[in-house]
Amino acid sequence: MSDLFREIEEDLQRDRYKKLWDKYGNLVIAAAVVLVAATAGWQGWKAYRLRQEEALGQRYETAVQLAHAGKTVEAEASFAKLAADANAGYNALSRLQEAALLAKAGKREEAIAVYDKLAQDGAVERPYRDLATLLAVLAASDSGDPAALIKRLEPLSAAGSPWRYSALELTAALATRMGDKARAEQLYSQLSDDAAAPSGVRARAAEMIAALKG
Repeated sequence: MSDLFREIEEDLQRDRYKKLWDKYGNLVIAAAVVLVAATAGWQGWKAYRLRQEEALGQRYETAVQLAHAGKTVEAEASFAKLAADANAGYNALSRLQEAALLAKAGKREEAIAVYDKLAQDGAVERPYRDLATLLAVLAASDSGDPAALIKRLEPLSAAGSPWRYSALELTAALATRMGDKARAEQLYSQLSDDAAAPSGVRARAAEMIAALKG
């Protein structure tokens, strides 16, 4: 008798499953198709992005090689084109390289313009923007208003900034240029005594203290 009940129960289950399948089977199949398509699409997108990154990397390397070979004009054009086409990372790096080549070629105002535009670009990550600000100030340090340039460096000189020591060293140099010897000595002393500062920065700061006191 128990076998008969079990067979009846199994028949009823099969009947319920059939009714469920008749009602929802198409949806299950559609969901499975969507899932497979989505997975394939995601994998395809990742492969596409990888190819794009590899292509951008190759273009960046080609531009760097042009610069190393002394083909400055071609390198500038390559970096400018790459900056226009690239994603955020290569975009920022290309613009920094372009500005550096302009500065090296004596095109200081053009270089500063590229640095300033990058520094003000909200789509670029903060460390790149701050570096662009630092380099813009450095490029203008011989001819720009020292007080205004020092003001631009203040956020970069704060604790926690990756450019803190470079910004402080440049601030000291600008203070020297504007005749504020006391401030320059104070900053150079701070840098030379800071064990966390890079050794090159500490050494240059010590040399500047000696020169200012000499």
